[in-house]
Amino acid sequence: MQKILCKVESIEPLTNTIVRVQLQPATELAFIAGQYLQVIMGETDKRAFSIANAPRQDGSIELHIGADPANQYACQVVDKMREQGEVLVEGGLGNAFLRDHQSNPTILLAGGTGFSYTLSILQQLLSKPLQEPLFLYWGTRTLTDMYAYDTLKHLARQHSKFTFVPVIEHPESNWQGKTGWVHKAVLADFTSLQSYQVYLAGRFEMAGVAREDFHQQGLQLANIYGDAFEFI
Repeated sequence: MQKILCKVESIEPLTNTIVRVQLQPATELAFIAGQYLQVIMGETDKRAFSIANAPRQDGSIELHIGADPANQYACQVVDKMREQGEVLVEGGLGNAFLRDHQSNPTILLAGGTGFSYTLSILQQLLSKPLQEPLFLYWGTRTLTDMYAYDTLKHLARQHSKFTFVPVIEHPESNWQGKTGWVHKAVLADFTSLQSYQVYLAGRFEMAGVAREDFHQQGLQLANIYGDAFEFI
């Protein structure tokens, strides 16, 4: 796998604990929507982050990194980027990339910062007219954590076949949308998942339960994709 030096163009907060990082690779980093890269911290220390954009003309890369102080895995990477202004990466990696040849209706399912994975696929799918319905279910603890809420609402108004469904685990009293576990919201909305393909990112525990529950609701296991399934 080729190692590519990237200039850190910007680091900006999305929430109190999540930052958006813009990288400019010195040479092209080839990837497919839904893949990830690894930041090389040391010879045997490589840290994986989903690429949060579809491939761009200028080759730039966007990451959304959950940099909670308790998460040293991510915080050390952000600190290195701030201090050095450049970082060595390799990618694209992963087998949970967008299958462009399939014509099934699609569900994107994200828990927390797993949204960055689904955003890459969403951008790719919306880059041309949708032929089949597309749904994005994004679950966060609070509405404040859902940093792209307004953007996604706007995209849903622009694209008649795209539906955005926000799911809040701990809602304020005035929240009128869906609550609880994000994959349960999908189960409530679809009596059968037989004809769908699902792209999923979030905690491993959620991914495992969702795969089993979706299969019980008719989803073919060959039609669910997520990096977590390499490990569970």
